[in-house]
Amino acid sequence: MGRQILQALHRQQFLPRLLIAATALALTACESVQTTQGGAVGVTRSQSMALSAQEIDNAAVKEYAQVLDEQKKKGALNQNAAQVRRVRAIADRLIPQTVAFRPDAAKWKWEVNVITSPEANAWCMPGGKIAVYTGLIEKLKITDDELAAVMGHEISHALREHARERASEQAVTGSLISIGSSILGVGELGQQGAQYAYMGLVGLPNSRTHETEADRMGVELAARAGYDPRAAISLWQKMGQVGGSEPMKFMSTHPSRDDRISDLTVYSQRVMPLYEQTKKTR
Repeated sequence: MGRQILQALHRQQFLPRLLIAATALALTACESVQTTQGGAVGVTRSQSMALSAQEIDNAAVKEYAQVLDEQKKKGALNQNAAQVRRVRAIADRLIPQTVAFRPDAAKWKWEVNVITSPEANAWCMPGGKIAVYTGLIEKLKITDDELAAVMGHEISHALREHARERASEQAVTGSLISIGSSILGVGELGQQGAQYAYMGLVGLPNSRTHETEADRMGVELAARAGYDPRAAISLWQKMGQVGGSEPMKFMSTHPSRDDRISDLTVYSQRVMPLYEQTKKTR
């Protein structure tokens, strides 16, 4: 038993090396790209991609069609005409502003639908496939400015191709960790430890980075579309009232609520001139 423990401890020493090696190889296996222009908020981080945009977009088209089909069969797709008109009207103002970050987005095949669900949620798949849940509208008694903040945030995820970036990281690093664990003989538990270490040190922080980027770009899209960017702050205050407890900041895939509100306060002020300018021309 003592010998087995020593062997296990010896193997554990390899985990940090395995993590570093896997991450380094993952980065070299990926192509460095710049998916968007910086905009007024200055989102300029370069991204590492191992999968093509076409692969992700094709998958999103199929997944979105499947979601819509499932919701239609349940009688939950676009049931409230007034809500659908409202959501699509906001989208119609936000989508033209995407060219500030990437001109090609104007040619995307955008789709906007409303799903009847108590969940306070919204999302935008790669390529501009948007869904807004009625729970978001009804539970938060959401204003148009706040709804624009949510939709701008979700659209920004698609513009930055965050789904492609996460999928690339997981595909490359997951394979390398598996191979490395086999070579080093750390076994299933050792491999799991390496995967947890990767998620804690790389995966989750990157996800929080994605959320912050989408927050900042979202307020700019809203401002350019003539919606008050400061509504993003009141939105998250409302989310705090209905969201309940949140996970520890270290293990959360999202920034803490306080950090998020603090950052949005800064960046909503940065894009206020865009909002004021738009208001004068409307």
